[in-house]
Amino acid sequence: MSVAGHAFGIDIGGSGVKGGEVDLTTGELVHDRIKIATPQPSTPKAVAETVAKIVAQAGWDGPVGITIPSVVIGGVVRTAANIDKGWVDTDARALFSQALGGREVTVLNDADAAGLAEDRYGAAMEHTGLVMLLTFGTGIGSAVMYNGMLVPNTELGHMDVHGKEAEHRAASSVKERDGLSYHKWAKEVSKVLVALENLFWPNVFVAGGGISRDYEEWIPLLTNRTPVVPATLRNTAGIVGAAMAVSAGIAP
Repeated sequence: MSVAGHAFGIDIGGSGVKGGEVDLTTGELVHDRIKIATPQPSTPKAVAETVAKIVAQAGWDGPVGITIPSVVIGGVVRTAANIDKGWVDTDARALFSQALGGREVTVLNDADAAGLAEDRYGAAMEHTGLVMLLTFGTGIGSAVMYNGMLVPNTELGHMDVHGKEAEHRAASSVKERDGLSYHKWAKEVSKVLVALENLFWPNVFVAGGGISRDYEEWIPLLTNRTPVVPATLRNTAGIVGAAMAVSAGIAP
């Protein structure tokens, strides 16, 4: 059942669909997150059924916020990176609402959700002004917030940096593929950060993705001027941000 001051978030990833009830006062999950493997193929119908299973398992009967690894405009999916290509042009908001018995649903980009969570409850909670989250993984996801307000669907990982896409230069997958040391990889990350800070002048960068766990190995090696802090919410950021979005009525 729904509880005042709480909201429910679902984070859809390439390997798992995760969900949980969030206490919006603290940004903490009320119970252990529920995780079900992402169906293969990850068609809209199959994923919607998985989302419904998680919500039913949690016994939640209120609105639900849902992240998806895509550009989402007006509830409609416009890209499909780590999910089935059949998602493109799908009205995800209508799909999930129907799967959940007609209840209110908000759908947003997964990096945007993580950015909202880190801005309010995590690594950037002490910072004002422009906050920029970058998730370093297979590619580079991005989220931009200004005094807590989300600028949705930024795709800064695709920005050209010295003749190469940012994510082709500095994603953590590039480090693994090319066997780069942290020192050499940090030089590439610095190039991306300098290009971004010259355009946007953020107050802080939040570094996310699995490699952020090893932040002591590479963040001190960065040479850009803007402070860089490691993400702190990690596996719960998408869930928390999705819950925040549906509670606040954020609908990109």
